[in-house]
Amino acid sequence: MNTLTDTLQYFFIISLELIGLFLLISTIVGLILMHIPEERVRKKLVGKGLYGNAIGGLFGALTPFCACSTIPITAGFLQARVPFGAIMSFLIASPLLNPIIIGMLGAMVGIKAAAIYFVVAFGCAVMFGYFLEKIGAQRYVKNIRIKGNASRQVQEENKAWPWSRKISHAFGEAWNGMRPVLPYLFIGVGIGAAIYGYLPGDFVLKVAGQDNMLAIPIAAVLGIPLYIRAETAIPIGLALLGKGMGIGAVIALIIGGAGMAIPEMSMLASLFKRKLVIMIIAVIFLTAVAAGYLFNVLS
Repeated sequence: MNTLTDTLQYFFIISLELIGLFLLISTIVGLILMHIPEERVRKKLVGKGLYGNAIGGLFGALTPFCACSTIPITAGFLQARVPFGAIMSFLIASPLLNPIIIGMLGAMVGIKAAAIYFVVAFGCAVMFGYFLEKIGAQRYVKNIRIKGNASRQVQEENKAWPWSRKISHAFGEAWNGMRPVLPYLFIGVGIGAAIYGYLPGDFVLKVAGQDNMLAIPIAAVLGIPLYIRAETAIPIGLALLGKGMGIGAVIALIIGGAGMAIPEMSMLASLFKRKLVIMIIAVIFLTAVAAGYLFNVLS
Protein backbone atom coordinates (compact mmCIF):
# COMPACT_ATOMS: atom_id res chain seq x y z
CA MET A 1 0.00 0.00 0.00
CA ASN A 2 2.88 2.37 0.77
CA THR A 3 4.37 1.65 -2.65
CA LEU A 4 1.08 2.40 -4.40
CA THR A 5 0.70 5.64 -2.43
CA ASP A 6 4.25 6.73 -3.31
CA THR A 7 3.65 5.87 -6.96
CA LEU A 8 0.43 7.90 -7.17
CA GLN A 9 2.02 10.82 -5.33
CA TYR A 10 4.96 10.77 -7.76
CA PHE A 11 2.54 10.71 -10.70
CA PHE A 12 0.52 13.73 -9.60
CA ILE A 13 3.46 15.87 -8.46
CA ILE A 14 5.58 15.27 -11.58
CA SER A 15 2.55 15.77 -13.85
CA LEU A 16 1.75 19.15 -12.31
CA GLU A 17 5.39 20.26 -12.46
CA LEU A 18 5.79 19.28 -16.11
CA ILE A 19 2.51 20.87 -17.19
CA GLY A 20 3.46 24.12 -15.44
CA LEU A 21 6.91 24.12 -17.02
CA PHE A 22 5.51 23.37 -20.47
CA LEU A 23 3.04 26.27 -20.33
CA LEU A 24 5.57 28.73 -18.89
CA ILE A 25 8.39 27.93 -21.32
CA SER A 26 6.10 27.72 -24.36
CA THR A 27 4.54 31.10 -23.51
CA ILE A 28 7.96 32.77 -23.14
CA VAL A 29 9.25 31.28 -26.38
CA GLY A 30 6.04 32.28 -28.16
CA LEU A 31 6.58 35.89 -27.08
CA ILE A 32 10.19 35.79 -28.31
CA LEU A 33 9.24 34.35 -31.71
CA MET A 34 6.69 37.14 -32.24
CA HIS A 35 9.65 39.53 -32.50
CA ILE A 36 12.01 37.46 -34.66
CA PRO A 37 11.15 37.98 -38.35
CA GLU A 38 11.62 34.77 -40.33
CA GLU A 39 13.12 36.74 -43.22
CA ARG A 40 15.85 38.09 -40.93
CA VAL A 41 16.64 34.56 -39.75
CA ARG A 42 17.00 33.42 -43.33
CA LYS A 43 19.41 36.25 -44.11
CA LYS A 44 21.52 35.40 -41.05
CA LEU A 45 21.64 31.76 -42.12
CA VAL A 46 23.32 32.80 -45.36
CA GLY A 47 26.49 33.59 -43.37
CA LYS A 48 29.42 31.53 -44.61
CA GLY A 49 30.99 28.66 -42.70
CA LEU A 50 30.35 27.94 -39.07
CA TYR A 51 28.61 31.28 -38.47
CA GLY A 52 25.59 30.24 -40.53
CA ASN A 53 25.59 26.85 -38.83
CA ALA A 54 25.64 28.49 -35.39
CA ILE A 55 22.68 30.74 -36.31
CA GLY A 56 20.82 27.69 -37.63
CA GLY A 57 21.50 25.83 -34.38
CA LEU A 58 20.37 28.78 -32.26
CA PHE A 59 17.16 29.17 -34.26
CA GLY A 60 16.55 25.45 -33.82
CA ALA A 61 17.08 25.89 -30.08
CA LEU A 62 14.37 28.58 -29.98
CA THR A 63 11.76 26.49 -31.74
CA PRO A 64 9.70 24.19 -29.50
CA PHE A 65 8.43 22.37 -32.54
CA CYS A 66 7.46 18.77 -33.04
CA ALA A 67 8.38 17.09 -36.32
CA CYS A 68 5.13 18.26 -37.93
CA SER A 69 6.40 21.87 -37.63
CA THR A 70 10.15 21.35 -38.00
CA ILE A 71 9.88 19.52 -41.32
CA PRO A 72 7.85 22.23 -43.15
CA ILE A 73 10.28 24.92 -41.93
CA THR A 74 13.18 22.78 -43.17
CA ALA A 75 11.42 22.46 -46.53
CA GLY A 76 10.97 26.24 -46.64
CA PHE A 77 14.68 26.77 -45.97
CA LEU A 78 15.57 24.33 -48.74
CA GLN A 79 13.30 26.09 -51.21
CA ALA A 80 14.74 29.48 -50.19
CA ARG A 81 18.22 28.07 -50.95
CA VAL A 82 19.53 28.61 -47.44
CA PRO A 83 23.02 27.02 -47.14
CA PHE A 84 22.65 23.29 -46.60
CA GLY A 85 24.94 23.13 -43.56
CA ALA A 86 22.89 25.75 -41.71
CA ILE A 87 19.69 23.83 -42.52
CA MET A 88 21.20 20.62 -41.13
CA SER A 89 22.32 22.40 -37.96
CA PHE A 90 18.76 23.70 -37.53
CA LEU A 91 17.28 20.27 -38.19
CA ILE A 92 19.56 18.56 -35.65
CA ALA A 93 19.26 21.25 -32.99
CA SER A 94 15.48 21.69 -33.19
CA PRO A 95 14.51 18.41 -31.47
CA LEU A 96 17.59 18.14 -29.24
CA LEU A 97 17.58 21.73 -27.94
CA ASN A 98 13.83 22.08 -27.66
CA PRO A 99 13.31 24.69 -24.89
CA ILE A 100 10.92 22.28 -23.19
CA ILE A 101 13.75 19.73 -22.84
CA ILE A 102 16.23 22.32 -21.55
CA GLY A 103 13.74 23.79 -19.09
CA MET A 104 12.66 20.41 -17.76
CA LEU A 105 16.24 19.21 -17.40
CA GLY A 106 17.16 22.37 -15.51
CA ALA A 107 14.20 22.04 -13.16
CA MET A 108 14.38 18.28 -12.64
CA VAL A 109 18.08 17.41 -12.86
CA GLY A 110 19.84 20.72 -12.28
CA ILE A 111 21.05 23.84 -14.08
CA LYS A 112 24.56 22.42 -14.51
CA ALA A 113 23.23 19.32 -16.29
CA ALA A 114 20.99 21.43 -18.53
CA ALA A 115 23.91 23.75 -19.40
CA ILE A 116 26.23 20.84 -20.27
CA TYR A 117 23.47 19.25 -22.33
CA PHE A 118 22.92 22.49 -24.25
CA VAL A 119 26.62 23.03 -24.99
CA VAL A 120 27.18 19.45 -26.15
CA ALA A 121 24.03 19.23 -28.30
CA PHE A 122 24.57 22.70 -29.80
CA GLY A 123 28.23 21.95 -30.57
CA CYS A 124 27.30 18.68 -32.26
CA ALA A 125 24.53 20.36 -34.28
CA VAL A 126 26.94 23.01 -35.57
CA MET A 127 29.79 20.58 -36.23
CA PHE A 128 27.73 17.90 -37.94
CA GLY A 129 25.81 20.45 -40.03
CA TYR A 130 29.14 21.80 -41.28
CA PHE A 131 30.42 18.25 -41.89
CA LEU A 132 27.34 17.16 -43.86
CA GLU A 133 27.68 20.17 -46.15
CA LYS A 134 31.40 19.56 -46.70
CA ILE A 135 30.87 15.94 -47.79
CA GLY A 136 28.21 17.05 -50.28
CA ALA A 137 25.24 15.43 -48.56
CA GLN A 138 22.95 18.02 -50.19
CA ARG A 139 22.91 15.82 -53.28
CA TYR A 140 20.57 13.51 -51.38
CA VAL A 141 17.83 16.15 -51.09
CA LYS A 142 14.69 15.36 -53.06
CA ASN A 143 12.97 17.89 -55.29
CA ILE A 144 10.41 19.65 -53.10
CA ARG A 145 7.58 22.06 -53.76
CA ILE A 146 5.78 23.90 -50.95
CA LYS A 147 3.10 26.56 -51.04
CA GLY A 148 3.70 30.01 -49.59
CA ASN A 149 2.00 31.08 -46.38
CA ALA A 150 0.87 34.24 -44.64
CA SER A 151 3.04 33.76 -41.54
CA ARG A 152 5.01 36.97 -42.17
CA GLN A 153 1.83 39.09 -42.38
CA VAL A 154 0.44 37.45 -39.22
CA GLN A 155 3.71 38.10 -37.37
CA GLU A 156 3.65 41.80 -38.31
CA GLU A 157 0.09 42.10 -37.00
CA ASN A 158 1.02 40.31 -33.76
CA LYS A 159 3.97 42.66 -33.12
CA ALA A 160 1.60 45.65 -33.06
CA TRP A 161 -0.54 44.19 -30.27
CA PRO A 162 -0.31 45.53 -26.68
CA TRP A 163 1.69 43.31 -24.31
CA SER A 164 -1.41 42.11 -22.47
CA ARG A 165 -2.81 40.73 -25.71
CA LYS A 166 0.55 39.26 -26.72
CA ILE A 167 0.85 37.39 -23.42
CA SER A 168 -2.75 36.18 -23.65
CA HIS A 169 -2.19 35.02 -27.23
CA ALA A 170 1.12 33.31 -26.40
CA PHE A 171 -0.44 31.50 -23.43
CA GLY A 172 -3.37 30.43 -25.59
CA GLU A 173 -0.99 29.03 -28.19
CA ALA A 174 0.97 27.27 -25.43
CA TRP A 175 -2.23 25.70 -24.13
CA ASN A 176 -3.30 24.64 -27.63
CA GLY A 177 0.15 23.14 -28.16
CA MET A 178 0.00 21.28 -24.87
CA ARG A 179 -3.43 19.69 -25.29
CA PRO A 180 -2.34 17.08 -27.89
CA VAL A 181 0.79 16.45 -25.80
CA LEU A 182 -1.07 15.71 -22.55
CA PRO A 183 -1.85 12.04 -23.28
CA TYR A 184 1.81 11.38 -24.07
CA LEU A 185 2.96 13.31 -21.02
CA PHE A 186 0.68 11.23 -18.80
CA ILE A 187 1.95 8.04 -20.46
CA GLY A 188 5.54 9.05 -19.76
CA VAL A 189 4.82 10.09 -16.19
CA GLY A 190 2.82 6.90 -15.65
CA ILE A 191 5.71 4.74 -16.83
CA GLY A 192 8.09 6.81 -14.71
CA ALA A 193 5.84 6.47 -11.66
CA ALA A 194 5.70 2.68 -12.11
CA ILE A 195 9.50 2.57 -12.39
CA TYR A 196 9.81 4.77 -9.33
CA GLY A 197 7.45 2.63 -7.28
CA TYR A 198 8.11 -0.92 -8.41
CA LEU A 199 11.32 -1.41 -10.44
CA PRO A 200 14.12 -2.81 -8.23
CA GLY A 201 17.03 -0.40 -7.95
CA ASP A 202 19.57 -3.25 -8.00
CA PHE A 203 18.33 -4.32 -11.43
CA VAL A 204 18.74 -0.83 -12.88
CA LEU A 205 22.25 -0.50 -11.41
CA LYS A 206 23.28 -3.81 -12.95
CA VAL A 207 21.89 -3.13 -16.41
CA ALA A 208 22.35 0.63 -16.79
CA GLY A 209 24.58 1.84 -13.97
CA GLN A 210 27.72 3.91 -14.55
CA ASP A 211 29.91 0.81 -14.30
CA ASN A 212 28.34 -0.69 -17.44
CA MET A 213 30.19 0.85 -20.40
CA LEU A 214 27.56 -0.38 -22.88
CA ALA A 215 24.69 1.23 -20.97
CA ILE A 216 25.01 4.50 -22.90
CA PRO A 217 24.77 3.21 -26.50
CA ILE A 218 22.04 0.79 -25.43
CA ALA A 219 20.08 3.64 -23.81
CA ALA A 220 20.46 5.76 -26.97
CA VAL A 221 18.84 3.01 -29.04
CA LEU A 222 16.16 2.24 -26.42
CA GLY A 223 15.10 5.89 -26.47
CA ILE A 224 13.72 5.52 -30.01
CA PRO A 225 10.63 3.38 -29.27
CA LEU A 226 10.17 4.96 -25.82
CA TYR A 227 10.01 8.49 -27.16
CA ILE A 228 6.79 9.98 -28.47
CA ARG A 229 7.54 13.50 -27.30
CA ALA A 230 10.23 15.03 -25.10
CA GLU A 231 7.61 15.31 -22.39
CA THR A 232 7.37 11.50 -22.43
CA ALA A 233 11.07 10.69 -22.30
CA ILE A 234 12.11 13.06 -19.50
CA PRO A 235 9.88 11.71 -16.70
CA ILE A 236 10.96 8.16 -17.63
CA GLY A 237 14.62 9.19 -17.54
CA LEU A 238 14.09 11.03 -14.27
CA ALA A 239 12.60 7.92 -12.63
CA LEU A 240 15.44 5.75 -13.93
CA LEU A 241 17.95 8.25 -12.59
CA GLY A 242 16.33 8.01 -9.19
CA LYS A 243 16.66 4.23 -9.35
CA GLY A 244 20.38 4.36 -10.00
CA MET A 245 20.70 4.68 -13.78
CA GLY A 246 23.81 6.65 -14.72
CA ILE A 247 23.25 10.28 -15.74
CA GLY A 248 25.08 9.60 -19.01
CA ALA A 249 22.68 6.80 -19.93
CA VAL A 250 19.68 9.01 -19.07
CA ILE A 251 20.99 11.80 -21.33
CA ALA A 252 21.65 9.29 -24.13
CA LEU A 253 18.10 7.99 -23.72
CA ILE A 254 16.64 11.49 -24.06
CA ILE A 255 18.82 12.47 -27.04
CA GLY A 256 18.23 9.17 -28.82
CA GLY A 257 14.50 9.46 -28.39
CA ALA A 258 14.26 13.17 -29.15
CA GLY A 259 16.43 13.03 -32.25
CA MET A 260 15.67 9.62 -33.75
CA ALA A 261 11.93 9.34 -33.16
CA ILE A 262 10.42 7.04 -35.76
CA PRO A 263 7.64 9.48 -36.86
CA GLU A 264 10.19 12.26 -37.48
CA MET A 265 12.48 9.97 -39.47
CA SER A 266 9.49 8.93 -41.58
CA MET A 267 8.68 12.58 -42.31
CA LEU A 268 12.31 13.30 -43.19
CA ALA A 269 12.07 10.60 -45.85
CA SER A 270 9.68 12.89 -47.71
CA LEU A 271 12.47 15.47 -48.07
CA PHE A 272 15.64 13.42 -48.20
CA LYS A 273 16.84 10.26 -49.88
CA ARG A 274 17.52 7.22 -47.72
CA LYS A 275 21.28 7.80 -47.49
CA LEU A 276 20.84 11.25 -45.95
CA VAL A 277 18.20 10.00 -43.48
CA ILE A 278 20.65 7.28 -42.40
CA MET A 279 23.39 9.93 -42.02
CA ILE A 280 21.13 12.03 -39.78
CA ILE A 281 20.30 8.99 -37.65
CA ALA A 282 24.03 8.24 -37.32
CA VAL A 283 24.71 11.86 -36.32
CA ILE A 284 22.04 11.79 -33.60
CA PHE A 285 23.29 8.42 -32.30
CA LEU A 286 26.89 9.66 -32.11
CA THR A 287 25.71 12.82 -30.36
CA ALA A 288 23.75 10.76 -27.82
CA VAL A 289 26.68 8.45 -27.09
CA ALA A 290 29.27 11.25 -26.92
CA ALA A 291 27.07 13.34 -24.62
CA GLY A 292 26.37 10.33 -22.42
CA TYR A 293 30.04 9.51 -21.85
CA LEU A 294 30.88 13.17 -21.32
CA PHE A 295 28.17 13.47 -18.67
CA ASN A 296 29.58 10.46 -16.84
CA VAL A 297 33.02 12.06 -16.82
CA LEU A 298 31.81 15.49 -15.66
CA SER A 299 29.23 14.31 -13.13
